[in-house]
Amino acid sequence: MPAAAAPRLTRDEALRALTDMPLLELGERAQEVRFRKNPEKRVTYVIDSNPNYTNVCTVDCTFCAFYRKPSHVGEDVYTLTIDQVLEHVEKARTYGCTTVLLQGGLNPSIPWEFYPRLVRTVRERYPDITPHFFSAPEIQQMVEVSGMDIRGVLTALRDAGQMSLPGGGAEILSARVRKKISPKKGGPETWLDVHRIAHEVGLRSTATMMYGHVETAEDVLEHLESIRALQDAALAAGNAGFTAFVPWSYKRDNTPLRKWVARNAGPAKYLRILAASRLILDNFDHIQATWFSEGKKTGQVSLQFGADDFGGTLFEENVHKATGHVNMTTVEETRTLIREAGFEPAQRTTLYEILPEPAATA
Repeated sequence: MPAAAAPRLTRDEALRALTDMPLLELGERAQEVRFRKNPEKRVTYVIDSNPNYTNVCTVDCTFCAFYRKPSHVGEDVYTLTIDQVLEHVEKARTYGCTTVLLQGGLNPSIPWEFYPRLVRTVRERYPDITPHFFSAPEIQQMVEVSGMDIRGVLTALRDAGQMSLPGGGAEILSARVRKKISPKKGGPETWLDVHRIAHEVGLRSTATMMYGHVETAEDVLEHLESIRALQDAALAAGNAGFTAFVPWSYKRDNTPLRKWVARNAGPAKYLRILAASRLILDNFDHIQATWFSEGKKTGQVSLQFGADDFGGTLFEENVHKATGHVNMTTVEETRTLIREAGFEPAQRTTLYEILPEPAATA
């Protein structure tokens, strides 16, 4: 019987999973669901890179060490041209990437035409690379500069060749939390509306969560219930929906929010969030391990706590780097880590299509 057909956790059961269910018991239950969803001993990964086209941003999120205000003066502030972005895509191609996850700050000086033109150019020059571009807040920024609504922006990006959206900008989908850490981004509905409409116009997307700051278990559950409901709606309508859920922990160094957060969340918290999400998100096919933010050993352990995907190689990454958190890998190491954890590695696309074994490794 598919896991989605099993009885859905009650709210009390879900809260217990997020708080005081014994961790090993929780992991065992999450693995049972994982293997009902994905019976093979296969763990997927994607060869990807995550460049940024601008670090100029107007929303002043307290958890972010990456952005610079529009008034900032210095060599560390930048906005790339399309040709400069293409240099990063070309570099990703040399690594064998099939996905480029491109995001940036909310920079009102970038004209609307930049975005669909960039997507179209990447699709024309690099047909083997999926442009996994632009988080929900960036889509909202495009709405402001274009004068179109969300549906119009997403339709134009789709028509230019975009097939999926990353899940960035969700943080915690709780009005209380967002008011504290990212008040200029609006409430949960600002993120949920973008992904709901993306699914309606035929774009797949990922769902993410950044925990480990000012949220409570109730806030985490509100987040998980919100994306589960959005997935319910997409599946009921026969629309595209979420491919996977990706949680990661907040990194406090160099961020204003550090004043209110005593320490970074550790592996036990991560494994609990991961395993509980596998139980609660019964309509999601995939849960992604986050080796990059949590460390490679924790990433390996997470494959025993409900994760069936090892995420991306992330050959280029700047947002976590701004907090002093740097973690790098190669394709061969990724495959070795998966094997050492007792699974068989399989390269996938952005949309979870399995690819032939790579001819070369980076």
